[in-house]
Amino acid sequence: MKIRKRGGLVLLVLAMCITVSGALAQFRPVPQNATLARVGDAQPLPFVQLNGNIVKLAPGGVIFDENNRSILHSALPPGARVAYTLELGGDVSRIYILTAQEQAQFDSRQ
Repeated sequence: MKIRKRGGLVLLVLAMCITVSGALAQFRPVPQNATLARVGDAQPLPFVQLNGNIVKLAPGGVIFDENNRSILHSALPPGARVAYTLELGGDVSRIYILTAQEQAQFDSRQ
């Protein structure tokens, strides 16, 4: 009898963890000081074209897709709306491909 109760409790806790992790995966903190841009044509690594300007991706720079997964430089889709941040040296440290909801939030701020 105790084994069944513990098994049920384990399943309940597991279900709650899965539900919470799914909710957390939907939220990602795009920095408030990020700059909006549109991705241009593909460039050789470590360069990226943003708003017509060719900029350098910093060593260790990360590109996040709409689902907050890190992607390779070569997977950055031309024409995508992104938000990006710069490091102190002026290189791009983070690029976030924006979802429609995030685009609307950035548009409402401006």
